[in-house]
Amino acid sequence: MSKERILITVKTYPTLSMKYGETVCTAGIREDGSWVRLYPVPFRRLDEAEQYSKYDWIECQTNRRTKDPRPESYSPINPEELKPVGRIGTENNWHARREILLKTAKVYTNMDALIIDAKRNITSLAIFKPTRVIDFISESEEREWDESKVAEMRGFYNQLDLFDDNEWRRTFKLIKKLPYSFSYRFEDDRGRSCQLQILDWEIGALYWNCFKEPGIDDRQVLEKVRAKYFDTFVQKDLHFYLGTTQQFHFLAPNPWVIVGVLPIPYEYQKELFDDV
Repeated sequence: MSKERILITVKTYPTLSMKYGETVCTAGIREDGSWVRLYPVPFRRLDEAEQYSKYDWIECQTNRRTKDPRPESYSPINPEELKPVGRIGTENNWHARREILLKTAKVYTNMDALIIDAKRNITSLAIFKPTRVIDFISESEEREWDESKVAEMRGFYNQLDLFDDNEWRRTFKLIKKLPYSFSYRFEDDRGRSCQLQILDWEIGALYWNCFKEPGIDDRQVLEKVRAKYFDTFVQKDLHFYLGTTQQFHFLAPNPWVIVGVLPIPYEYQKELFDDV
């Protein structure tokens, strides 16, 4: 079986998993612009050298996930292969990223078309260009992981094969749970208004990193998160990486969530009076 070359574009904030402790939804684009979802990936249990970043190329063998009907869903055969083997940077005004993400991959501008394609199981991952971003919303959530679910995850140690390496379950330190959910409200190319939750790891990292500033409080942190994701990003050629969850892929009226944000700079335009 040959390895696939995948450009990582999506890493969601870790979620609690009974079987894996934590899981990160990882997704990326092949060189031909098609999508791949990699699951499960116990990202924070990988060796540091294996911890890929967004816009790293990885090469790995995959198996189609038979329990997940979504067309892009695969499992890495060997998590040890999930090592960066290259990277697309931001040189020349993000030219290389723009070529594969906005010109090779398909970009949607209409939510109805996306919802139809999800219901038909044509796609469950996509790049979307909002016509207008209306607002950025923060909403309070539970501040801690459900203790019963954490206990269930740790107790799962005794239910697995004796030859499995599960000692990590006793000591693994879960990532902090985000006490807020974040969403964008926006319009598509036909004026349809939508509000979708943002699950990107980067927004969670930004929230916690803001507390490193001495004396800062929760309200000020939320203001800083909004300043970046609304005030700054809306000035860019903002695109969303969208994905559906397996649970609601066929059921929800709108199954899409924002699994990543692409605040790409606008492509330079030739001035009217430049020489031709």
